[in-house]
Amino acid sequence: MKFYERHILPRIVNASCSAEAVGDTRSRIVPDASGRVLDVGFGSGLNLPFYDTDRVDHVWALEPSREMWKLAQQRINAHAIPVEFVNATAEELPLEDESVDTVLLTYTLCTIPDVVAALEQISRVLKKDGRLLFVEHGASPDEKILRWQHRIEPLWMRLAGGCHLTRRTPNLLEAGNFQIHDLSSGYIPGWKIGSFVYSGSAVPTRQTTVAVRGASATTRSTGATGTNARDRH
Repeated sequence: MKFYERHILPRIVNASCSAEAVGDTRSRIVPDASGRVLDVGFGSGLNLPFYDTDRVDHVWALEPSREMWKLAQQRINAHAIPVEFVNATAEELPLEDESVDTVLLTYTLCTIPDVVAALEQISRVLKKDGRLLFVEHGASPDEKILRWQHRIEPLWMRLAGGCHLTRRTPNLLEAGNFQIHDLSSGYIPGWKIGSFVYSGSAVPTRQTTVAVRGASATTRSTGATGTNARDRH
């Protein structure tokens, strides 16, 4: 299985994520990135052609797979934006607090083992006026499709590097300290079980200390009220 994960899976992911329909979704999200960007799950660099070079100063390419990084080299060399490889997981970001202007999530949340922990880290490194831009596949609202997603998911996860089919991006973002600003969802062309997509933007909520009568202090989250679902599936 290690041979498959190291030498075969990265090429399968690169090919499937290069599909035209997937590229179309990237083209609607990635150009909005600006400043110092954290590209989570950089993979083989498929977002690079969509960055606005006049708006982006630096890209931290977070990617735990060195095999994917090797596949990305040709795209990196073809673009003028400085790209810095960060060989780490999203749950343990080695970046300073409030050091990032834009975080980009493109078809990445599906494979992160502890999504909420990763989003909490992302919230930590984003500046107060920073934004998270996302396009993610996930759970279908169609009950028939959703049932098939649940049936296939255990085998799919083994074959597709831990990719979940049934995660609900809005729930995860709110559980991970984010307030969604805009959200669209729907099917893109392709295999319907894996083609329901959520896209949009969100901003981090902040934990602030407030005085409470009868107690010294407590904390509350500023921003929108989140869902009660701590969805890790």
